[in-house]
Amino acid sequence: MPSPTRTYRGTPRNLTRLARRLRAGELVAVPTETVYGLAANALDSAACRRIYQAKGRPSRDPLIVHIHSIEQLAAVAMPNEAAFRLARRFWPGPLTLILPKRPTVPEVVSAGLPSVAVRMPSHPLFRRLLRLAGVPLAAPSANPFGYVSPTSAAHVAAGLGGRIPSILDGGPSRIGLESTIIDIRRPRSPRLLRPGAITQAQLERAL
Repeated sequence: MPSPTRTYRGTPRNLTRLARRLRAGELVAVPTETVYGLAANALDSAACRRIYQAKGRPSRDPLIVHIHSIEQLAAVAMPNEAAFRLARRFWPGPLTLILPKRPTVPEVVSAGLPSVAVRMPSHPLFRRLLRLAGVPLAAPSANPFGYVSPTSAAHVAAGLGGRIPSILDGGPSRIGLESTIIDIRRPRSPRLLRPGAITQAQLERAL
């Protein structure tokens, strides 16, 4: 029998409890402004492997690392001035930056690549949880691999109920579309890898 999945409201007590569980290596589905994500401690290889197992996600697909401040970026990636320019313009928000990764980021997170995907979300509950956890959180969309990304706690429960222990209910996702992804490792030739709420024209203006 699968273990029951519990949904939590975003009370201070619940956020403290879920932050402690994340530090201990558990999975928690979290609200973001884009879609709901399935979060684990991004510096814990075993925890991140549980994300792949719960979703049925191929291990060749890298995970996006979420941080709560621009200062935290240098702990997981090696940013350049163009990356800082985009971060100052669009973070917190639905933009993911691809940068060279720090050795502290496990191979399972980057799928063996020398780069890492990083984002600072704007959802207030997720930002509080990130601060309380005190570690960056890897979080792809909280759905079984190949299914539509969830935009509510109920969607997560319908797709991953019994596979994960906890869901943080932060209401419906405001945007409902995955983040824009830009590879900014070479500032002179940035590459838009996935369109999203932040458009190519906005990125070009910012750069």
